[in-house]
Amino acid sequence: MEFRHLGRSGLLVSEIAYGNWITHGSQVEEEAALACVRAALDSGITTFDTADVYAGTRAEEVLGRALKGERRAGLEIFTKVFWRTGPGANDSGLSRKHILESIDGSLRRLGTDYVDLYQAHRFDHHTPLEETVEAFADVVRQGKALYIGVSEWTAEQIRAAKPIADELRVRLVSNQPQYSILWRVIEAEVVPASQELGLGQIVWSPLAQGVLTGKYRAGEQPPAGSRATDEKSGAGFIARWMEDDVLDAVARLQPLADEAGLTLAQLALAWVLQNPNVSAAIIGASRPEQVRDNVKASGVKLDAGLLKSIDEIVDPVVTRDPSLTSSPAKRP
Repeated sequence: MEFRHLGRSGLLVSEIAYGNWITHGSQVEEEAALACVRAALDSGITTFDTADVYAGTRAEEVLGRALKGERRAGLEIFTKVFWRTGPGANDSGLSRKHILESIDGSLRRLGTDYVDLYQAHRFDHHTPLEETVEAFADVVRQGKALYIGVSEWTAEQIRAAKPIADELRVRLVSNQPQYSILWRVIEAEVVPASQELGLGQIVWSPLAQGVLTGKYRAGEQPPAGSRATDEKSGAGFIARWMEDDVLDAVARLQPLADEAGLTLAQLALAWVLQNPNVSAAIIGASRPEQVRDNVKASGVKLDAGLLKSIDEIVDPVVTRDPSLTSSPAKRP
């Protein structure tokens, strides 16, 4: 496993991180979830990402049980706050009240005294930015988080938050956006701003919800039990990638992966890691063998000719519009 700095901080993270969005506490039974985390640990992954909202807070609980007994100093545990986690008027958003109450709930569920990174899961248009950043700074000063980050924030929002964090002497070190061979909306604005300000990207869905594994084929029904067939946990998220033109383009990537001696999933993960602003790529899994396969993308270098060939194949189906980085206009 290779390690990278998280933005311009001193914190090192495994460049393949393990995340439990959709899977733990919902799609995957706990025994399988624990086996996947064990496979991640055995494969050298030290960075684990979750959020309070995943599976209605159950995902944090499962991850906490899975990591129990591990040397805490040898792990980097990330979680997030923003989405609704209760019925009250203040049970969502990035108000001081919700942030300070939510970190305590996350720590309790995770079974730890602190998280390494606490992230604003979206931008809150209804809370003054100064209030949000000050609350995060207090979480750090209380020793409940070591660093702070954001997720799916625009370049403008990141630029507005960074000087406030600097004035409060708290380390805003990361953004967590969607990023893959097929989804490149961060490249035009978010990445340049992050490079300038010292934030690293912790990218989610680098396999485009599993489409970049090659298991979905144009004109064919999705495999039984796959995410595309799970209406509760995955089908809605993956639908945009299930068009025949996208699946045809992905199929044309397979010979390139074969030539490079990689699986298609490894090629896709290695591709996002070629971006120097990417600190880590988050993988999920429902089976331990998926973890063991994916971690082999760590340390892989793709040559310029291969990268050009990938671009030529997928260019007609790539999503690039930076306006697609957005947060809800209203609190959830």
